[in-house]
Amino acid sequence: MRPDDANIVGNVHGGTILKMIEEAGCIIGTRHCNTQNGDRCMAALARVEKTEFLCPVFIGEVAHVTAEITHTSQHSLEVQVEVMAENILTGTKKLANKAALWYVPCSLKNVDKIMEVPPIEYASAEQGEEGRKRYEAQKMERLKTQTRIKDVVSPPSNPEQHTVGFSQSSLIHLVGPSDCTLHDCVHGECE
Repeated sequence: MRPDDANIVGNVHGGTILKMIEEAGCIIGTRHCNTQNGDRCMAALARVEKTEFLCPVFIGEVAHVTAEITHTSQHSLEVQVEVMAENILTGTKKLANKAALWYVPCSLKNVDKIMEVPPIEYASAEQGEEGRKRYEAQKMERLKTQTRIKDVVSPPSNPEQHTVGFSQSSLIHLVGPSDCTLHDCVHGECE
């Protein structure tokens, strides 16, 4: 990791780590989904199930990012990602981050078309059942989130000081090439 990846204390920015996690999942998901004949596709991030920042990564350390597909459904796949930080002077390694993400394969010809996901072979029936349970749980949570989004009320136009509404902020960002994947999709979501 280089100085421009970090804050003034020398910790690598969380956004940099998240970008590496998302890209690792996209790569393994895209490779897996393109193992069958037919339309080529790209795995697009659909949901971040959990992200754990276990310890900071520092300038000068090497980040090893590994991703593994742990469950597939007809149109989505779960990817578990780990980030190991290695001190190149001592050779010591530490687990810095863990994440669970869900991807969907979008056709490169028509990004609105969700492709089918080839199934994976599980080491045991229990492993397959655990993956199915995680899939069902995230599916239920996604439906609850969709319901909550419909209930969101716009903030008041002139909020009173020292209230939650007063503390709200927004960020507008012009999307550029460095924000996008090779397929012109913004990191973390597909246009």
